[in-house]
Amino acid sequence: MYLTNAHNVHVLGSGHELIVLAHGFGTDQSVWKHVVPNLENSYRLIMFDNMGAGTTNPDFFDFERYSTLHGYAYDLLAILEELHVDTCIFVGHSVSGLVGILASIERPDLFSKIITISASPRYLNDIDYFGGFEQEDLNQLFEAMQSNFKAWVSGFAPLAVGADLDSMAVQEFSRTLFNVRPDIALSVAKTIFQSDMRSMLPHVTVPCHILQSSKDLAVPVTVADYIHQNLGAKSIVEILPSEGHLPQLSSPAIVIPVLLRHIEGYI
Repeated sequence: MYLTNAHNVHVLGSGHELIVLAHGFGTDQSVWKHVVPNLENSYRLIMFDNMGAGTTNPDFFDFERYSTLHGYAYDLLAILEELHVDTCIFVGHSVSGLVGILASIERPDLFSKIITISASPRYLNDIDYFGGFEQEDLNQLFEAMQSNFKAWVSGFAPLAVGADLDSMAVQEFSRTLFNVRPDIALSVAKTIFQSDMRSMLPHVTVPCHILQSSKDLAVPVTVADYIHQNLGAKSIVEILPSEGHLPQLSSPAIVIPVLLRHIEGYI
């Protein structure tokens, strides 16, 4: 059970249908704390921490393996195999939305449905594509992380969450982000923000539900529509009346009923 221990895997809840909850950059499985009580009585839940999260052993972080998102997709598939999962509904926040998509291309049989929250296949702007960032923006972000990580977290967390410093969601995101070892955080940020997964979207065969905040520092709403238009599978988009990149943490009253509807609904 090496993988389940290394990734702090938790299986909880009851019910026949299985839901995997996967977190994004700078967080860990605690980002789902408002969601879990609304699911655990009807579903069996699998939660885990991506390698590199502050709750994992930094000695296990392989900088080469996690230089692409495929490393995380292989981890996900290995965890599902170790738990003898036949099929699941996958809910992926931010980068984990793309991780789930990559994993589903490799093993579509393991996924009955993919639900993404605040996911993006590419953060950099390109010809006829608005990802939200220019390379200079990202270079400044990486430099700020490297020069003073704590100061960067203090400034980045409110912007990402879309709330004031004293909000509980900002404090929670700051806590989990602070827990990541700075060199690992920088490496993961570079992998995510410099990735381009657009070419993978047409290969997806699993139905996808794309959820996106109406105002998100990291992901413009146009990205959700881009994913929808370029997926090889059936998909549906819903723009939430929420702000920020972590709406399940900052706006649970908005996210939870929408998420439940998409878990229970079909395309």
